Amino acid sequence: QGQFVESGGGLVQPGGSLRLSCATFRTIFSSPIMAWYRQAPGKQRELVAWITSRDTTTYTDSVKGRFTISRDDAENTVYLQMNSLKPEDAAVYFCNIWPPRDAYWGQGTQVTVSS
Repeated sequence: QGQFVESGGGLVQPGGSLRLSCATFRTIFSSPIMAWYRQAPGKQRELVAWITSRDTTTYTDSVKGRFTISRDDAENTVYLQMNSLKPEDAAVYFCNIWPPRDAYWGQGTQVTVSS
């Protein structure tokens, strides 16, 4: 069983937006870095964005300017606001700490971008 519960995925047209949420336990949320990852069919899981406990954020080049990661410390939740979605953003999105721990992976949430 994973330690994260991701939600918010769905089907969206190109150019659309989605907001993903990821909840976990406080003991895990207190880790220095929380991150979003994604895995498209036939591809390796990749790091999409991360946020530190001091709210410093980093993004992979392909999502810069379109995605925003944020955190709610009171709710032990990390968010990923995704705007201007492209077909190549379609994937299962996961969250984990960074570096990730295998035992922490959840089920992920499916994002489909199609007209």
